[in-house]
Amino acid sequence: MAMAATLHDADAHPRPHGDASRIARVDVIRDMVEAEHRWQAFEGPDFLFTPYQRFEFLDAWQQTIGVHDGAAPFIVIATDADNRPLLLLPLTVGRENGARIARFMGGKHPTFNMALWRREFAETITGTELDGLIAAIRRQPNGPDVLAFTQQPQRWRNIANPLAQLSGQPSTNQCPLLIMTPGCKPEDRVSASTRRRLRNKERKLQSLPGYRYFVAETDADINRLLDAFFIIKPQRMALSRLPDVFSDEATKKFVRDACLATLPNGARAIELHAIECDSEMISIFAAVADGERFSTMFNTYTISDNARYSPGLILLRYMIDHFGERGYSSADFGVGSDVYKLTFCKHDEPMVDTFIPLTARGKFAALGMSSLTHAKRLVKQNPALMQMAQMLRNAISR
Repeated sequence: MAMAATLHDADAHPRPHGDASRIARVDVIRDMVEAEHRWQAFEGPDFLFTPYQRFEFLDAWQQTIGVHDGAAPFIVIATDADNRPLLLLPLTVGRENGARIARFMGGKHPTFNMALWRREFAETITGTELDGLIAAIRRQPNGPDVLAFTQQPQRWRNIANPLAQLSGQPSTNQCPLLIMTPGCKPEDRVSASTRRRLRNKERKLQSLPGYRYFVAETDADINRLLDAFFIIKPQRMALSRLPDVFSDEATKKFVRDACLATLPNGARAIELHAIECDSEMISIFAAVADGERFSTMFNTYTISDNARYSPGLILLRYMIDHFGERGYSSADFGVGSDVYKLTFCKHDEPMVDTFIPLTARGKFAALGMSSLTHAKRLVKQNPALMQMAQMLRNAISR
């Protein structure tokens, strides 16, 4: 069911050149089926969005993990006076500590959260138009107390992300970034010394019968890779004394549904890349891609002796070359400063969190979430505190 707020003259703010606010109507849709047609209108070349906000990806999440966690869709769509789409906010609402919190759909699985924007609108939106948007959301019946906009990229495709400018604070983790120049030599993407080191390791694997790198394209290959992933991953996590975040059935179904989901262009919502031989699956990496950026998601690698030859790094090198040869200009491997990420990434993708209270109750909730995020960031930046946190996590997981 959709609820609408029309921005009447009293709510319209003058723009610097004298025109009225371009946002004429704000609808809130609370059903994925009802939202699908309008959502897909935002995924053309005139719009700005990350691959994590595609309908197919988030619909798979909502129908599995979202339903399991009790997250209710709260999809905000802004249009102009000619009913042209300007912005879509893919949110869900859930109750946390007595307050109704609106978060980006997708939970912990997207690296980046942001709205889907008409590109020209994102480049020229004014502060008063943003104020009008927030005011329209605030007027929605049964709405949230807080808008919790976390892990927002400050820029996307070299365009400032408007919602990341709203009194944001640095996210708990930043995201290492690999910048690639389209058409460059392979050694400009991955250094010659790193390539040489990985080639020496790979020679041990290349002697295995049936050794190959490939991208899963058929449903049969996708299901085969995921079957192997769900066997290997819990063993790999147990060896690291970490909880298996893929253990529950809702998460497994989301992963499988999103990997099998086909986009309008024929690609998969999540791509699976792998190295295997006749006797075993050696390494698997999942990624989302949009023609300019590819971002890795989940991964695992064998628990056999072949693990000592760094198959995960070898697979990443294959993936970087695969996308680089197709003209991609950047890559990231998720948040956090793991050593393997820094092997390839020499830059960071700055990300911010923004907590916007919409009610009196929301003011206290927003303050609490902001303070908690700040504290987590301090821990991550302090090696001694981080070591203590890791020791506590290991003790709890025993």
